[in-house]
Amino acid sequence: MIGELVILWTDALVFILVLFSIFFGVYAAGKEHLRGPWRLVVRSRVGVSTLVILSFYVIVGLLDSVHFYPLLPGKDQAGQQTQSAEVISLFDQLVTPLRERQEKTYSAPLATHLYAKENIELPSGEVVRDYPRLAFGGAHLENPELEWSKDILRLSAIGVLKGFLVSVVITNILIALLAARWRGSFGDAAKLLLTGNTAVPWRVVLITLCLLILTLFWAIELSSSYHILGTDKVGEDVFYQALKSIRTGLLIGTLTTLVMLPAAILLGIMAGYFRGWVDDLIQYTYTTLNSIPGVLLIAAAILMLQIYMSNHPDEFNSLVERADLRLLFLCIILGVTSWTGLCRLLRGEAMKLREADYVQAAVAFGVGHFTIIVRHILPNVLHIVLITVVLDFSGLVLAEAVLSYVNIGVDPTMNSWGNMINSARMEMAREPVVWWSLLASMIFMFVLVLSANLFSDVVRDAFDPRLRNSR
Repeated sequence: MIGELVILWTDALVFILVLFSIFFGVYAAGKEHLRGPWRLVVRSRVGVSTLVILSFYVIVGLLDSVHFYPLLPGKDQAGQQTQSAEVISLFDQLVTPLRERQEKTYSAPLATHLYAKENIELPSGEVVRDYPRLAFGGAHLENPELEWSKDILRLSAIGVLKGFLVSVVITNILIALLAARWRGSFGDAAKLLLTGNTAVPWRVVLITLCLLILTLFWAIELSSSYHILGTDKVGEDVFYQALKSIRTGLLIGTLTTLVMLPAAILLGIMAGYFRGWVDDLIQYTYTTLNSIPGVLLIAAAILMLQIYMSNHPDEFNSLVERADLRLLFLCIILGVTSWTGLCRLLRGEAMKLREADYVQAAVAFGVGHFTIIVRHILPNVLHIVLITVVLDFSGLVLAEAVLSYVNIGVDPTMNSWGNMINSARMEMAREPVVWWSLLASMIFMFVLVLSANLFSDVVRDAFDPRLRNSR
């Protein structure tokens, strides 16, 4: 049950970014020079396939960006329903079993016993050293040694069957919508879609979506009775940690861009258009900033923030707010140190466009500099901005993992792939080796970064004027 909403700084920025994306989509729909490249993106098999995968990550991230105080079952003396002091997200509410089923310590993926031996007291009073049963993983099995494999196959079959039924329903809905759009029959639309004879590769979209749904339902069914990716040192489900880390990775990639874009676009275009002392001043600024080691600058900023939070504990109501402020501060620092590359690109492009005939004609007719920049320079460098933003996203996601690994990234209490890799550093050195935390974080991060890289290649090819004209 949802109680009082809590709006964190990063939550507000996320939904501002969503509104900006919607606004840009509406604006781009009315401009052929923007609508045309995106039409090429959605007609690419790789583009639509990776877009489906990225959409799954975005949905999880958005659900995890709605925070609130959950209501408790009981009521206070005044008869009003009480609420918890813990801040959770809408995603936490949806996956409550994963969040609350906590074991004692490490357990392997799909295990029914702990990973290390402990002293167990038998009903007879005898103490033996063995692997204790898990409190939740496989707790419904009376004889795990005999029933485990059959139960895994049974749950897997149920999950795949549910995913198949949902996929069939989604397929029929999609065919019906396409038939209505094309003003044809259901059978003709199904034939075109299944044979792949459509401008937009709907068959690829459907295959990717169905595989994603099958995997999702399989994971949901198994995670209802087991820890499919094991548990960590304190017994928390690793699958839950990997899913919770999606929001952190997306925020690092998107909010950093939000911080970086205004300075890069404004200063880059000003340097290339005005030249002279303006160009010299801007060049001096980003050259000086590039001379400072980025890791040292980030470490110094994070250290100052930690000192401030330690000296002003009353300003933060919960650990979630402290961790959120550190994440926001990290995004700001990464944005401050990463705008220089795009600024240089825009400076060079603005210098070239400044000498174009239509710009010189506008200057001769007395058109103001601001109008020339907005109407002639900015629209012609927008493809560079989009290409750079999409290409830098995956690099920023990897940067968070590296920074958290050296303890200058996000707060240790926040779920992130970098923190999972950092904790796995010690787990890989123990005996027996605990490998699943590292593997889980690597899989989720690999899929996101690979999808972002492939999607960025499609966007780059679509927005590059030379490649678009050759097509």
